Amino acid sequence: MKPITTCKHIISIAILLFVYWSAAALPAPETHQKAAAAASETQQKAAAAPDAQQYVTVEAPEAPFGFEPLKMFVFPDRDFPITRYGARTSGTRTGGQATIDESAIVRANTAAFEKAMEACSRAGGGRVVVPAGEWLTGPIHFRSNCNLYLSEGATVVFEDDLSLYYPAVLSSFEGTECMNISPLVYAIECENVAISGPGTLAPKMDFWRTWFDRPDSHFRATRQLYAMCSTQVPAEYRHMEAEGVQMRPHLIQFNRCTNVQLSGFKIRESPFWTIHTFMCRDVWAHDLDVYAHGHNNDGIDLEMTQHAVVENCRFDQGDDAVVLKAGRNQDGWALDMPTSDVVVRSCEVIKGHCLLGIGSELSGGVRRVHMHDCSSSDQVYRLFYIKTNHRRGGIIEDITVENVSATNMYRVFEIDTDVLYQWRTIVPTFETRITKIRNITLRNARAEHADAVYELRGDSRDPIENVKIENVHVGTLHQFENYVEYVRGLEVSGVSWDEFLHDSLSLSVPGFSPGR
Repeated sequence: MKPITTCKHIISIAILLFVYWSAAALPAPETHQKAAAAASETQQKAAAAPDAQQYVTVEAPEAPFGFEPLKMFVFPDRDFPITRYGARTSGTRTGGQATIDESAIVRANTAAFEKAMEACSRAGGGRVVVPAGEWLTGPIHFRSNCNLYLSEGATVVFEDDLSLYYPAVLSSFEGTECMNISPLVYAIECENVAISGPGTLAPKMDFWRTWFDRPDSHFRATRQLYAMCSTQVPAEYRHMEAEGVQMRPHLIQFNRCTNVQLSGFKIRESPFWTIHTFMCRDVWAHDLDVYAHGHNNDGIDLEMTQHAVVENCRFDQGDDAVVLKAGRNQDGWALDMPTSDVVVRSCEVIKGHCLLGIGSELSGGVRRVHMHDCSSSDQVYRLFYIKTNHRRGGIIEDITVENVSATNMYRVFEIDTDVLYQWRTIVPTFETRITKIRNITLRNARAEHADAVYELRGDSRDPIENVKIENVHVGTLHQFENYVEYVRGLEVSGVSWDEFLHDSLSLSVPGFSPGR
């Protein structure tokens, strides 16, 4: 038997020991055959074929990379109101007396959404209609060819009873796939799905807020999940739904879906990321009004999502507003689906950590992105921010941001290749891969106040390449113009400011203040 002397063998043994130690930190998960069956039922591969399909096109001829028009499904003119399937508002009266058994209402409404989705899909598609009123419910799971229509005056209130969100479904947490409690609105492997109408999604938040401060048991679970990702344990065996793990669910997650439309509705608060598309194609989000000021409350996360337009939306967030991601480390490399061909236009951010954020989960790569004519009317930490670290890998290329503005911020433009947050100390580096960053443009940007115009921190092992900064104006500059390290091919022109105070801004943005 050959002695184990190579560095590669030593690393392999270290990883196995880490997985063993991490798995011991939590109770062993159950088989969850019911969870697998439930996930299978939601796939809707056997749904009835929709009527002769019609499409509306969404074009973006201004994109510098040649954007192929979106072809978005037009839903058949059929309505399936949830009241037809037993749904009741929280104000329903029985015998002249107000109904106070909320748990019975929640059960009835959760079942009504499920029945309406099934009937709509089997009929070939249409609208699942939520009439005016307040509707208490558990999770809503989509079927193919269904448009969840929120009528004027309709508010869907998600009960914060944890038991409603079992069994576990295939989801993800901060870029890593796992089995977890259900997102509040969830679709997996569906096609032609939508949420539309002027109504509102508004989860109860008292319970979820108790999970904002992550306990030690949560960090033990994240170490276990990180180790399973690093050793490519299949996602269906990565169970994170156990008591004490506290991995918060997304408000909305479309997982591996095609032809996704999000139109016109309002969101008021979220347990975690607000809107999350994961491995989706053909996405159109427009005219949304999103408000969520809690911990990790990103506005919209397009992760490993291709061919998307986000336009005419309003975001007021406790974290980044528009975010592009592509999986964490080994998951991103294995799934190998870059986020690409994305146009973001005519959006407003009130408050948020950044107007456009790329990363830090970006291991599958992000390419061909165009943001233009967007603004922040209050405060953001950064206008345009690319963040990664030496564990991520991936390629970030052909990104253009132009005609953007904001009032107050720390940085107009920042690239940081050493952003690890809590992961810097709680888990080791299993494999080093440097992110390739190239062909990045910021053009025609305006800020009233900023600590700095741009800060670009590349990695000496693979410097940033080909960055253009053109026509950026700051009214009052507070700390310094720029800081640059490990960047090749930097072109800067037309950077200006009116006054330089040599002090520091103090900003007040919801959520936890970001660090490195």
